[in-house]
Amino acid sequence: MKISLWTSGIIVFLFFNLSFSQDHDSVKVSTTEKYVKRLINDTTDISKPEFLIYPTIAYSPETSWEFGASSLYVFYAKRDTNNRLSELNAFVFYTLQKQYGAFFDHALYSHKNKWFLLGRLRYQSFPLLYFGIGTNTDKEHLARVDANQLQIKERILHKISPNFYGGLEIDYQRLSSVNFVLPGEDTIIKPHGHKGSANLGFGFGLIYDDRHNVLNVRKGLFSELVYLRYDKAWKSDFTFNTIISDSRYYKPINKRDVLAMQLYGQFCFGNTPFNQLALMGGESIMRGYYLGRYRDNNLTAAQIEYRFLPLPLGFTKRWGAAVFGATGSVFDSFSEIHNTKLVWAGGAGVRFLIFPKKDIFTRFDAAFTQEGYGFYLFIGESF
Repeated sequence: MKISLWTSGIIVFLFFNLSFSQDHDSVKVSTTEKYVKRLINDTTDISKPEFLIYPTIAYSPETSWEFGASSLYVFYAKRDTNNRLSELNAFVFYTLQKQYGAFFDHALYSHKNKWFLLGRLRYQSFPLLYFGIGTNTDKEHLARVDANQLQIKERILHKISPNFYGGLEIDYQRLSSVNFVLPGEDTIIKPHGHKGSANLGFGFGLIYDDRHNVLNVRKGLFSELVYLRYDKAWKSDFTFNTIISDSRYYKPINKRDVLAMQLYGQFCFGNTPFNQLALMGGESIMRGYYLGRYRDNNLTAAQIEYRFLPLPLGFTKRWGAAVFGATGSVFDSFSEIHNTKLVWAGGAGVRFLIFPKKDIFTRFDAAFTQEGYGFYLFIGESF
């Protein structure tokens, strides 16, 4: 479990600047103060790009205290609001255990939505918790895996017909400097790829997407089918295939509330290294579980979420809420799917409308499972 505390930094930051301005009315308004007031009031034109940067503080047993900074940049191509909202975000961190990392993610739409680029660049020196493979694993991890991780993933998709895209996908993942740290004198059977690996995958993707604001979808359908081939022919350490299916449906209940649903599957065939198996958990689907708490060749999961955006409070339209539930499982092969164990997760969260003109909320979710709980704080909805 990781508890993120970046809101405390923002609150202190805002309090200091707003208090300073009230006590020094005659002092020239600083650039920082202008930025804070603009962020709170969101007086910018809806077509104008928005940029937000904020400090982050988090704590978890495997990292001790973590300090970092996050940023978000959202815009419409050519400032035309008929285009879909594009986003760029970055996150860097350093922990007291001398772990560090940098993430850069993007979802970009060109003018008239002809091109769609979805990708990520992630590097981190950070421990993984390894619980074993399958659902019949103990809730205490078998080993802590110290390693350096690099992922470069890009999808370049072109409009085939209205809302329908197709194109190439590339994925490169490297796990290096791997060390399995076992508690006490225990021994375990180490999985495929325990010495590290570098794997390059090429493939194609098909996407149907009629969403307008990917950070807060009010209405629409997103459905993606991806195939990737990793092969020793192009210098991958392992040969295997991955298929990903991701479908999401958003139904407006009234002018304010939204019902969101997602069905997700990942299916691996071949000699797949343990770090590229289907992983359950994280901040998006099956919240409440550590990412990788369950892993295997195949994963299926479904979730549903009801969003009150905003809450009918009367005195403000900037606070919202959500309740959600999910279930899923991992399994080795389809011949064993009838023996698989379903696990569940659920919870609730609050929302704050950080960019009113662009209808973007920041979310704080508390999720609960059979084994424990987790807290999540991000800008934009989980799916």
